[in-house]
Amino acid sequence: MPVPAPLPGQSSLPSTGTGPGPLAHGRSAGGPGGVLPGPPSVLPPAAGTAPAPADAPVPVPQAAAAPRTPSPALQQILRGPSGLGTAGLYLPLQKMPSAAPERAAEPVAGRPVPGLYHHPIAEPDPHRVEEVSRRIKAWAVDEVELFPPDWEDQFDGFSLGRYMVACHPDAPSVDHLMIATRLMAAENALDDCYCEDHGGSPVGLGGRLLLAHTALDPLHTTTEYQPDWAESLHADAPRRAYRSAMQYFVQQAGHSQADRYRHDMARLHLGYLAEAAWAETDHVPEVWEYLAMRQFNNFRPCPTITDTVGGYELPADLHALPAMQRVIALAGNATTIVNDLYSYTKELAGPGRHLNLPVVIAEREDCSARDGYLKAVEVHNDLMHAFESAAADLAAELPDPRALRFLRGVAAWVDGNHYWHRTNTYRYSLPDFW
Repeated sequence: MPVPAPLPGQSSLPSTGTGPGPLAHGRSAGGPGGVLPGPPSVLPPAAGTAPAPADAPVPVPQAAAAPRTPSPALQQILRGPSGLGTAGLYLPLQKMPSAAPERAAEPVAGRPVPGLYHHPIAEPDPHRVEEVSRRIKAWAVDEVELFPPDWEDQFDGFSLGRYMVACHPDAPSVDHLMIATRLMAAENALDDCYCEDHGGSPVGLGGRLLLAHTALDPLHTTTEYQPDWAESLHADAPRRAYRSAMQYFVQQAGHSQADRYRHDMARLHLGYLAEAAWAETDHVPEVWEYLAMRQFNNFRPCPTITDTVGGYELPADLHALPAMQRVIALAGNATTIVNDLYSYTKELAGPGRHLNLPVVIAEREDCSARDGYLKAVEVHNDLMHAFESAAADLAAELPDPRALRFLRGVAAWVDGNHYWHRTNTYRYSLPDFW
C-alpha cells in the first residue's frame, strides 16, 4: 500500500529535541514566558542548555530558526498513517467546481515577526478560500444576523476563508471547512460584543458568558421555563451565532468530539472572566499569572476540533491522554502568543490599557516596551520548541494512525494560524523595534 503524502508545505514538528533557543487574539483571533519562581519551570530548558541569568540582557532576534533535520518520529507524523486498514483515514480533497480557469494562489503581503520561530506554508487553495468566504458571509448575514452593515468591512477584513483553509489543509470538503469557520466567526462575535471592541465590558461578563454557553451546552429544565430559554438564544448576535454554529457542528461531530469542544469553550470563557476581573481591579498580573490566563483564554477550541474538520475522530481515550493534552495545550499557548505579538500595535492604539504578553513583561520585569516585546518572542519560541518535542515524543510512543493524523492536524493548525496573522495586514502591523 503506498504511503500517503504529507500535507502540502506544512510541518510544525521538527525533531524530538527542543533545540537551542531562549525561552494570540487582536485580542481574540478566535476569541485570545518567563519562568515560574521557586518550583521547576513549566518549560525546562533543553538538555545541555544552561538557563540564562535573571539579569541577562535580552538579545535582538536576527532571523527565524533554520529548519532542522526531521527525526524518525517527525517523519512518521508527516508521512501519516500507513499499513493495513489505514487508507480510510485519508479522505480525498475535493476541488470546488469553477468556471474560471485554474489559477495559482497569489502571494499575500505581510512579513513575519523578526526572530519568531515558525514554518512557512503554501498559499491556501484560492478556490476554497473564495467559496468559504462566500458561504461564511451568507451565513453571517442571512442566517444569524451577526453584524450590522457598518461592520461589514471589518468582517471582510478578518479574512475567515483564508484563515480556515490555511489551518485545515486536510479537510475533505468545503462543508467540513465550514464547521470550523462558523465556530470561529461565532467565537469572535462573542469576544468583540461581550469583552472587546464592540461594546464589550468586564462588568457583568459572567452572566452574559453563562447564558451564551447554554447555546453550546443546552439547558435541561422544566417544561414551563424551556421556552424562555430557547427564545433567549436569539437575543443577541453571539448567542444566535453560537447556537447555529453548534447545530452545524454536532451534525458532523461524534458525541465525544462535541463534549470535548464544549469543555474547551468553558475553558475559554473562564479565561475571559480572569482577564475581566483583572481589568475591573486594574491589576497587572505577574508574567506567569498572565500565561496561566492565556492557557484558558486562547485558541485551544480551534485545533482541538481538527479531527472533526478532517472527517475522522480521535477516540476519547486517546484525546484524554495527559501527553496528548500537553501537546494540545502547548499548541494553544504558542498560537495565542503569536496573536499577542501581531496584534500588539492594534491593541496599543485602542482605549485604555490592554494586557498582552509584551506589556505584562515590560511592566513586571521593569524593562522597555521593546525589550518586553523581544522577550515575548523568546517565550513564544520556547513554547513552540516544547510543543514540537512533546508531539514528536508522543508520536514515537503512540504509533496509532489516528493519533498521528491528529498530531499532524494540530501542527497544520499552528502553522496556518501564524500564516493568517502574518498576512492579515488589514488588522495587524508590526512595531518599529528592529
